[in-house]
Amino acid sequence: MNRKRPQATSDDTRTLSVDIGGTGVKTIILNAQGEALTERGRIETPRPATPAAILRAIDRLARAQGPFDRVSVGFPGVVRNGITQTAPNLDEGWGNFSLAKALGKRLKRPVRVANDADVQGFGAIEGHGVELVLTLGTGLGSALFVDGKLVPNLELAHHTFRGGKTYEDQLGHAALKKAGKHRWNKRLRKALCALEELFNYDRVYLGGGNAKKIVGALPPRTKTVPNVAGLLGGIALWRTNSRGERAIDAQIGSP
Repeated sequence: MNRKRPQATSDDTRTLSVDIGGTGVKTIILNAQGEALTERGRIETPRPATPAAILRAIDRLARAQGPFDRVSVGFPGVVRNGITQTAPNLDEGWGNFSLAKALGKRLKRPVRVANDADVQGFGAIEGHGVELVLTLGTGLGSALFVDGKLVPNLELAHHTFRGGKTYEDQLGHAALKKAGKHRWNKRLRKALCALEELFNYDRVYLGGGNAKKIVGALPPRTKTVPNVAGLLGGIALWRTNSRGERAIDAQIGSP
């Protein structure tokens, strides 16, 4: 991969969007409008999923994607200022890890990092009213938006849902395998009813790898979104409003 790409103009800036998941690491190149320029790249999440192993995986995928000017990363845990706080489905080494800085140094490009459900939400929402995003994957991700603005650090996964068990206990991948598709879908609908009472949302979006396991009619104002939204939403990490404020709280990594 050419690390010395000339400075791009605002019209041809290329963003490498990265989605780190519990089972797979994905990448794609987006243009300045957030449209895909390349085919999605994917490799299995390395085990153990340490920071060093994930950085190597991203580097390998980035080389296959071609030149880019900046990087957006969706990470499965709490992120503050480009620093990962939690990663329940990866490795304990992610606590207080400066992912933006480390990846920026490795790729020699500016990097911004956000929670993966937040990034997927930016790729799915309409930007009006109260919109809830749930990602159904290895674990359970969540994001809440009000008129297109993110409510930061919403973590529903480890809150109690039914019978003393958490939302992730009931709806994560392990629960799907144990309960089977029928029971899992029944739980999902009960969870949506409970969340509607809690948030009074206008719309809820269901994404993640296990969204394809949903069968039957969904409640009103519920929509499934393709898993690629977790990559397409990466462009939002670089958008600013009329006052120059970033769309999402993220840190630029220093190459």
